[in-house]
Amino acid sequence: RLWITPTGACADTLRAAELVPCDLNDDECPSASQDLALHRAVYQRNAAAHAVLHSHAPYLVALTLNGDDFVPPDLEGQLYFRSVPVIDIPYADYFAAAPALVAQALADHRVAVVRGHGVYAWGTDLEQAYKWTCSVELSARTAYLAHCAGTHPGA
Repeated sequence: RLWITPTGACADTLRAAELVPCDLNDDECPSASQDLALHRAVYQRNAAAHAVLHSHAPYLVALTLNGDDFVPPDLEGQLYFRSVPVIDIPYADYFAAAPALVAQALADHRVAVVRGHGVYAWGTDLEQAYKWTCSVELSARTAYLAHCAGTHPGA
């Protein structure tokens, strides 16, 4: 069993009572997020994953629009991630292709980015998945600010 947000939910206003319980292997789960198949694929491929979070982290999404993997410039980012893979999926193919591609990336990485869309992170629990989500976005903000300041990250 897994719990997922309902279709169109806003994370900023979501209440626990609004989460939708779904069977891990049953396709039928009315009102669940359209990313349900993706979440299921991550759990099925990675036994250590007990929480999967999806965000639209603006700095990381913006810095990876070129399709290049993201290499954090800061110490914390390097300790946690080294490199964050960017998955290029044509928008029209997202729902068909994303489950397998994101699950594959998250089998080897804590975080992955779907170019132009958003970030996926897994953890052994919800707190850890949230930590990875926040940490990678902080690294992206640091990279952006360093770029704006004209410094060379990673020195």
